[in-house]
Amino acid sequence: MKPEVDQILMITAGQIMTELTPNLPSHYTQGAAQLAALMAILSAQEYDRAAEIRAAENREMRALFAELAPGVNDAALRAKLEAAGKGADTSLRISALDQNNYGLRELLIALHEHVEAQNGDAARAAEARIWTLLKNLAERRQLYLPGA
Repeated sequence: MKPEVDQILMITAGQIMTELTPNLPSHYTQGAAQLAALMAILSAQEYDRAAEIRAAENREMRALFAELAPGVNDAALRAKLEAAGKGADTSLRISALDQNNYGLRELLIALHEHVEAQNGDAARAAEARIWTLLKNLAERRQLYLPGA
């Protein structure tokens, strides 16, 4: 059996907490070791789900852009939204997914600014859709502390 990165990080965190930390001489170094263990635990969580989160976020932003683009009266922004709405991730590498995610988030900010400046029910509905998406993005990235 070949252990995965998340398993290695969890084992390392456990060893730091149970074997290393109690033998350190000061509260400061013990605290630093505990922080390193916690970072390993959170990194293990992120490792297991990182690609899935980013790919889902990118899909959801693109779908929202495709949905809302026809109602955008700024031609340049509408064209960017339409192009992004037709896009897709071509790699599952975290660095590639992140690069796409950053660009899509910048476009989401531009869309949100545009919608907030508009009047009417359609603009408020679009704004509500954007806020729902932002809430979903934040919830999906939430990390959990051990024992919490």
